[in-house]
Amino acid sequence: MLLDTPKVQIGWKAPEFTLADPDGNSFTMSEHLGEQGLLIAFICNHCPYVQAIADRLAKDARELQAEGINVLAVMSNDYSYVEIDSPPYMKQFAKQHDFSFPYLVDKDQAVGKAYGAVCTPDFFGFNKNGELQYRGRLDDARMAPPQNRSRELIDAMRLIANTGKGPEKQHPSMGCSIKWK
Repeated sequence: MLLDTPKVQIGWKAPEFTLADPDGNSFTMSEHLGEQGLLIAFICNHCPYVQAIADRLAKDARELQAEGINVLAVMSNDYSYVEIDSPPYMKQFAKQHDFSFPYLVDKDQAVGKAYGAVCTPDFFGFNKNGELQYRGRLDDARMAPPQNRSRELIDAMRLIANTGKGPEKQHPSMGCSIKWK
């Protein structure tokens, strides 16, 4: 099912979480909330919208990380329903797309629910105080080839890093619904 992300309250405080990657290494949200902010991306392996942007996300994330903006990805789908979203496939997907950021398993779906994630991809941009400043799309290319794309997420995260505030105009992300238990 195709969904758009809903509008949310700017300034909403990021709920704390600790999740593990497919290898069992734990990552805590607050430990990644750096001086330049934090991007949390809810993604999965099977969604054609995520597959279409995965390489662009990896490239943009490396650029953000080089500027001191941290990135975490969370997979909240019920992988007993969609096996290709299970941890072994997450590990392959991250390697295939050269992810430089942790790709975390939300097995009980508590993090996805706490954040109000609705689709994949679903991007949340936080300032250094953990206040939501961006909930939008990666870019305007969507499923198309990324020629001359407007890098909305990069621009928003840079603005957040520099001012603590996100852009006034934000376009919702679009993708597959999260597969809840």
